[in-house]
Amino acid sequence: MSPGVGKTYAMLEAAQGELKAGRDVVIGYVETHGRKETDALATGFQIVPRMSLDYRGVTLTEMNLDAVLARRPQLALVDELAHTNVPGSRHPKRWQDIQELRDAGIDVFTTLNVQHVESRADTVKQITGAEIRETVPDSVLDDAVLELIDLPPRELVQRLHEGKVYVADRAAAAMQSFFREANLNALRELALRLVADHVGEDTILYRRTEAAAGTWKVGNRLLVAVGPSPLSEPLIRWTRRMADELRCPWLAVHVEGPQSLTGAAQTRLSKNLDAARELGAEVITTTDEDLARGILRVARERNVTLIVLGKPSGGGWLNWFGVAISCAD
Repeated sequence: MSPGVGKTYAMLEAAQGELKAGRDVVIGYVETHGRKETDALATGFQIVPRMSLDYRGVTLTEMNLDAVLARRPQLALVDELAHTNVPGSRHPKRWQDIQELRDAGIDVFTTLNVQHVESRADTVKQITGAEIRETVPDSVLDDAVLELIDLPPRELVQRLHEGKVYVADRAAAAMQSFFREANLNALRELALRLVADHVGEDTILYRRTEAAAGTWKVGNRLLVAVGPSPLSEPLIRWTRRMADELRCPWLAVHVEGPQSLTGAAQTRLSKNLDAARELGAEVITTTDEDLARGILRVARERNVTLIVLGKPSGGGWLNWFGVAISCAD
């Protein structure tokens, strides 16, 4: 969720397990920041010497990509995925170095803060006010295995006080800005959702390749049907509250039928979908000649456990479903 939670320590700890299992592991680039516990975990690995580059009269070091490729380990440890390389390096970004290692058949352990994920950077800026200058394309994470390194915000703030994250002056400034407890709580939730969404996408891809029928009871996922009705917005808010209570993801789905909406209805629909986005829903629009069939199709594809629907006073097919129907067996 942020610097200081122990990502590098966790990476080295996992790599020690790989080393004991007999894998050939090298350090391509690891930044321990002089922490004794982290330095201790870095022992036992072959370290590929870094290369030195001059930039504006200062000598800086970067991972020696060619040396790691020539060494051809089974696993390389490369810290700070979002890092920007010194000008003169082969690639502008470290994630591009890592892609080249993986293309060569080398597995990589790396680290990343949620603010550096491209699709989350704007949200992090809104939360913290900090400009995010280094980002990683979401596609880089598509076939990665993610492990969340979690730490309660109060414990992280305590680590700051103890000087385990930054030196004293920088720690004091950080606690007044990025590391405020409210910010850390929001970043923690963002990181949790990122990992949960990543796992959910893996489940969806698997289901599309398997002939499994019915809904898997792997956790709650809500779906609210959204239309141009003014009643949609309170239903969206009710679904958000339920999702908060169940601590689960939720979808807002609109099914476009064969009949076109009037200008006023289209405006109301756009407002309702915008409200769902602002409240944190994943918004999906699809088309189907049959409204119920379209909603149920999305529900099955996305492993939804509960569908929330409006119940207009004029009757119609929504009355047959009632207020909510469960997709679980």
